[in-house]
Amino acid sequence: MSKLAEPPVEVADGYRAGRTLPFRVELVRQLKRRRTMVMGGVLFALPIILLIAFQVGGNPGGNNNRVNLMDTATASGANFAAVNLFSAAGFLLVIPVALFCGDTVASEASWSSLRYLLAAPVPRARLLWSKLTVGLSLSLAAMVLLPVVALAVGTAAYGWGPLELPTGGSLSTGTSAQRILIVVAYIMVSQLVTAALAFYLSTRTDAPLGAVGGAVFLTIIGSVLDEVTALGDWRHFLPAHWQYAWLDAVRPQLEWSDMIQGTSISVTYALVLFALAFRGFARKDVVS
Repeated sequence: MSKLAEPPVEVADGYRAGRTLPFRVELVRQLKRRRTMVMGGVLFALPIILLIAFQVGGNPGGNNNRVNLMDTATASGANFAAVNLFSAAGFLLVIPVALFCGDTVASEASWSSLRYLLAAPVPRARLLWSKLTVGLSLSLAAMVLLPVVALAVGTAAYGWGPLELPTGGSLSTGTSAQRILIVVAYIMVSQLVTAALAFYLSTRTDAPLGAVGGAVFLTIIGSVLDEVTALGDWRHFLPAHWQYAWLDAVRPQLEWSDMIQGTSISVTYALVLFALAFRGFARKDVVS
């Protein structure tokens, strides 16, 4: 006996699931939000604040005998941009990543608009992909905005020149630009774990602050655990252990080994968390 065919599912004329909630529409929505503008303003202001600090405080690192990247901040615009990245990579750049990826789904739930988006109907996977790609795009924009503004401010204040290395020697302006691009790319990859944590929590809670704060908190915990030397080689499995591996890009000879290990750890954690976010949201009873 043949199996009875299921009745066809009726859909509205012209409806295409792949065209719902397009990237451009979601991007414009997020760009217009106040938190996006505030975060952009903070990142824009940081190089100016550091410039004022150097002008008021004098030559950076002048009162210690150790030579580090901060000591070369006023050597050129490229050095000033590198120092801004060094100052912000540990914590400040964590915040926009957690904000843009953690606030995205949870905010819809807190506004009680998530169920209406799904009833539009926007397929759940489509909604998450749109939210995630916009969140990662804004995070990357934040990573790029800081060094671009810092390079402009530093060049105006200290002139355009080679990247002076703290270990001695310098890199030509062309090579410096390439190295800074590598640094920005690596910082973005290293922040994928924070992005994935925030996105996963955003699909599990209706409180945006909980998702954003939870991701920042867990990132800080990872950094604290990395300082516990008693953990030994176990620290190598912590994404925070490799967050400054990009410093190998501001050496005379570019070293890739640590950045490759850091990338593999970060991407692995991120893929697992993104998969859990999609799997959990597909089964979630959305009532908000």
